[in-house]
Amino acid sequence: MTKRIKLRTLLMGGFLTLLFVGLWGRVYWVQVANAAFWEKQARTTWMTTKTLPQERGTITDRSGNVLAAGASAFTLAVNPKLIHELDEKNPEWKLRDQIVSKIHNVLGKPEDEIRQSLDAKKENGDYLVQKEIRPEGWKMDKAVADRFKAFVKTLQDQTGKKNVGIILAEDQKRYYPNGSLASQILGYENKDNEAIMGLERSLNDQLEGSAGKITYEKDGKRTQLPDGKVEATQPVDGKNVKLTIDRDIQYYMEQAMREAYEKYHPVSMTAIAADPKTMDILGMVSLPDFDPNHYWLYKDQSAFKNNAVQSVYEPGSTFKIVTLAAAVQEGLFDPNDHYMSGSISISSKDKPIRDVKRGGWGNISYLDGLKHSSNVAFVKLGYEKLGKEKFRQYITNFGFSQKTGIDLPGEVLGNTRMSANRDLAAATFGQAVTVTPIQQVAAVAAVANGGKLMVPHIVKEISDPNTGEKQVFEPKMVRQVISEETSRKVGEYLEQVVSDQNIGTGKSAYIPGYRIAGKTGTAQTVVGKDYSTDRFVVSFIGYAPVEDPKIVLYVLVDQPQDDLAGGGKTVGPIFKQIMEQSLKHMGILPKLTQEEAKQQQEETKSDAPVTAKVPDVSGDATTTAKTKLASGGFEAVVLGKGAKVLGQLPEAGSVLPTSQQVYLLTEKTLDNVPSLKGLALRDALEMCALLGGACTVQGEGYVTAQHAERTNGKLTIALTLAPPLSAQDASASDDPGATPPSGTQTPPPAGSPPPG
Repeated sequence: MTKRIKLRTLLMGGFLTLLFVGLWGRVYWVQVANAAFWEKQARTTWMTTKTLPQERGTITDRSGNVLAAGASAFTLAVNPKLIHELDEKNPEWKLRDQIVSKIHNVLGKPEDEIRQSLDAKKENGDYLVQKEIRPEGWKMDKAVADRFKAFVKTLQDQTGKKNVGIILAEDQKRYYPNGSLASQILGYENKDNEAIMGLERSLNDQLEGSAGKITYEKDGKRTQLPDGKVEATQPVDGKNVKLTIDRDIQYYMEQAMREAYEKYHPVSMTAIAADPKTMDILGMVSLPDFDPNHYWLYKDQSAFKNNAVQSVYEPGSTFKIVTLAAAVQEGLFDPNDHYMSGSISISSKDKPIRDVKRGGWGNISYLDGLKHSSNVAFVKLGYEKLGKEKFRQYITNFGFSQKTGIDLPGEVLGNTRMSANRDLAAATFGQAVTVTPIQQVAAVAAVANGGKLMVPHIVKEISDPNTGEKQVFEPKMVRQVISEETSRKVGEYLEQVVSDQNIGTGKSAYIPGYRIAGKTGTAQTVVGKDYSTDRFVVSFIGYAPVEDPKIVLYVLVDQPQDDLAGGGKTVGPIFKQIMEQSLKHMGILPKLTQEEAKQQQEETKSDAPVTAKVPDVSGDATTTAKTKLASGGFEAVVLGKGAKVLGQLPEAGSVLPTSQQVYLLTEKTLDNVPSLKGLALRDALEMCALLGGACTVQGEGYVTAQHAERTNGKLTIALTLAPPLSAQDASASDDPGATPPSGTQTPPPAGSPPPG
């Protein structure tokens, strides 16, 4: 018995000894022999990595006004597990019902969908701990998020709980402060941070930048260890893009076109404004359009199409400018030479080509034929006098046989390949060919600028905020198409199409005090294999001032709902409105004759607002500047205590009502930032720029609140905006104390783009 016990003890001791030897051996293997490997494995458990988001580059107009930028956003999520637990323990709170009601009232999301989110479960049947409310609660504006923050505070007070199951995660989103302005040019970035169309997509590599990351050691609660290892890669912000677009001209174009769109209900409308000497695109509009801040609301895909570069049309009589320029260049156009209008036959097999007025106007001069927009005159000039091959060559030389090369995505090419003689004859007056609006503008700009065909472009420069490097895109000439002398003559002939108030088809575009060259266009649309008798594409293209062209403008209306639609009647007034506003905005004032000035004075009501050009007072003494402004009818508001004007707003050369205030900055830094409340977004952003500060924006409409900070000498101004509320809206709002923003009772100054 004793031997057996001793043997068992010996065996047990030996086993324990071997066990400890093995354990110590394993410890040695892990702690000494393979210490580096296991330390690395442990660190992967201790370490966590977070992404450091980069700033996407801004897009601005030619003057630096922001068209697209980053802005703070918030995403709403709920904790179904916690909400159900709290409701089970305290059914009298009716927490779930309160949350459903609030989300429905604020976001408009159906209640049954909200309840599904609050009841969301894992595969094992447990409630989720986080469920985002999409898409309505995804990347909300701060103003909306603030309503949920107030609601969370109410629930916390009611329940005594810090966590009530509502989560607001701060995020970033792309913000377009001018709403639908230039939407097809800009495109948009969706809520997944994907660039979808327009410049946002085509320039995404420059705008996007690259994210950084930070890796650090954490404890069991995911809190960073104070003495832990930290590795960081800094984010690289995207590059900033400045466009050739002038925001004010873009606004004038959209304003005039929306009025016509509501009046005529066309399939679409298109307009392009450009500097004919450089082919800088000053404005480009395509209707219908969309608001990139709310892109998901638009079901009609035509709103996302930029017809200026992505659609082709038969140009109609606007194409006669090409035929005219070619004939003048070849010495074949004698304005005083006569021909018989009415109709002309190309061959016995083809139908004769007729003028719009059956029977014509008799035996008239070619200049009168241009004013009447006679088809017969241009068949004679282009088909008979120039000849088929030379006419084809001019079509190619003016750029209609290839894409323009504009720096916008999706440019298409029209069809100018005509084989039949009648088609070639018809092309002389704009039938049987198709072109894009941007091709039309580039060609007419060549006629206006002295004969140079230029590449149109919309990107002015790209700058890197990380390095300070700047890439500037200079104007590029394709070829010399006609001589400067031909350009001058054609301009004078086209001017008479507008100025002749008796027979000029473009007389509706006449603006007293300005020399306008222009041409109307009315083209039948093709239905099946034949031309429609009641569907038309009407247009007007022209430039001004004729003596020194600063702007070429093309307006096209596709199938207006008007039985009497024509390029002169329908589009001429639109062209006139845009052109007059744009010229005055550019500081080109009318040169009225005594008779025109007298007539204008009689037609102008005594109580109508008087406009004047804002003088340049930068660098002047404050007292001198105030005197200059007062003599022009402007009220000066001095910012700061300096004796010299360092900057002014609005800028010099702006044409504004004389009642407008002009702000004068006299100090580089101001102890107190002036109140911006009640200002439209445009004016507030310009004021921030004048003060030399960086401006961040939340919401849309007018400034309702501001907060300024100066860090390391850098001024940052945070603006909160809200649309003006009617009394009914204010009473219906579930936001306590909601009132219209200060200053919104008075409309913004004449000519200002809309807020937000």
